[in-house]
Amino acid sequence: MKGIIDFHTHAFPDTLAEKAIGLLEKEGGVPAKLDGRISSLLSSMDRYNIEKSIVCSIATKPSQFDSILKWSETIATDRIIPFPSIHPDDPEAVEKVGIIKKQGFKGIKMHPYYQDFNINDRKMFPVYQKINDEGLILVLHTGFDFAFERIRKADPEKIMEIKSAMPSLKLVTTHLGAWEDWDEVKRWMLGKEIYMEISYSLEFLDKEEAREIIMNHPEGYIFFGTDSPWTDQGKTLELFKSLGLPSHLEKKILRENALALLSSV
Repeated sequence: MKGIIDFHTHAFPDTLAEKAIGLLEKEGGVPAKLDGRISSLLSSMDRYNIEKSIVCSIATKPSQFDSILKWSETIATDRIIPFPSIHPDDPEAVEKVGIIKKQGFKGIKMHPYYQDFNINDRKMFPVYQKINDEGLILVLHTGFDFAFERIRKADPEKIMEIKSAMPSLKLVTTHLGAWEDWDEVKRWMLGKEIYMEISYSLEFLDKEEAREIIMNHPEGYIFFGTDSPWTDQGKTLELFKSLGLPSHLEKKILRENALALLSSV
């Protein structure tokens, strides 16, 4: 099999990485496994046969759009696929989706906790519609987040509200549908044509429950992801392999599904 595609990683400009990692470690109480630099991510990818990684940025205020976009341009290669970010409070958010598409990026990352919005807020739907119209991918943090109070900003019922309104939106839900809300994933999302990536979930689910979710979801709608540097790419790969999935499904999740979605943009 050709190299693995990691659908969920993070990195920062070299000049900001040390400060950003330190701050995020303090906020979340989780030690990073890498130093947050692209060079370190590439070294990790080399160790574990990961061919491509999607690097997700998060604009925590509207003014960060330009700097994130410019940095994303500098790191983009065949191996590093940046997903820039827009902030929901930006009055030009819809227009900036068009800028991201015009600059040749394949997707956008948004995070309802770090950006303080409910994913089903009506103000978000023009943004989602523009993302849909441009054919871009939206990687949306879903479920709870260990660094924040457990307010339901991005739960499976809200995910289904978005998908019902916009069935063709290329929405990728993170952390096997919704982090630490997997009973609701099974209730609302399982078996439906909704993209999920597996990052930061196998570390918290028992093997049987993780396997149950994956085996009962459409084969073409699950991607490998790690959330590096907050997990070790090799450890997540080891946990994934331990599930004992059919070999054809492993291949789909590790590479083929992601490649198909990325190629659609």
